[in-house]
Amino acid sequence: MMYGVKRIARYLLGTDFAGRQMAVRPDDTLIVSYPRSGNTWTRFLIANLLFPGQSVSFANIERLIPDAEAQSSRYMKRLPGPRVIKSHQYFDHRYPKVLYITRDPRDVAISYYNFSRKFGHTEDALPIEQFVHGFVEGTLLSAAWGTWAENVSTWVAARDGRPSFLLLRYEDLIANTSTELEKVARFFGVDASPDRLLQAIENSSADHLRQLEKKEGGEWVTTKNRRADIPFIGTAVAGKWKSVLPSSAVEEIEAAWGNIMARLGYELVTRRDIPSANAVLLGKRE
Repeated sequence: MMYGVKRIARYLLGTDFAGRQMAVRPDDTLIVSYPRSGNTWTRFLIANLLFPGQSVSFANIERLIPDAEAQSSRYMKRLPGPRVIKSHQYFDHRYPKVLYITRDPRDVAISYYNFSRKFGHTEDALPIEQFVHGFVEGTLLSAAWGTWAENVSTWVAARDGRPSFLLLRYEDLIANTSTELEKVARFFGVDASPDRLLQAIENSSADHLRQLEKKEGGEWVTTKNRRADIPFIGTAVAGKWKSVLPSSAVEEIEAAWGNIMARLGYELVTRRDIPSANAVLLGKRE
């Protein structure tokens, strides 16, 4: 009872996390992804692209591109428009313009496992196979955002092909960062020169972000008071699951989500009933 009263009070005062209750404006642009899919890196890429005269860091990223899951409703309402906002929400018809990032769920599982240990949601001793089971079943603390497949599928099914929706694959961002960022620039209506693109990429490199995390992570809203021995910024590589995930975990992920994985261009290794030749590489669309 007391928890419910406190929750209502926070909502009325605007001190609750904005999240799904955020008041959306017609000129908002949302950067959306399932957690641990490259949203932070993309956020920095876009911030450096949109604000070339500023030194983008964890100290000001919440002002430039705020996280709706980490900021209060009051904070979000006070920001001037047009706003660019980070979100992990499954499909919300109110979002007028969306850049959606998808990542191979086998790699997402590994990154999420480390993230959950950093935040104290998962014990270090928990076998990753057990974590993957919760990841697939939707019993993690991120249940409010749906499972990976539910989050991805709701956006792709509802918005793919619309001018106000851009789908990017994390793997393509890694392999062809300049080409993918040029797509992003066009989506935001930015006439970016090759030099401007290169500068944004250099200022958002994984090495640079890791240095920023060491320097500013203790004050950033997302990592403040969290374990420092497990970094928030990962290695920014694709395909790590091949050497880390047990075969049983790979099989469980593919058994649950093989169809949408293949549609997004992720090669399956245990689902022979879904030929990779039939994959629709949505992430490579212009």
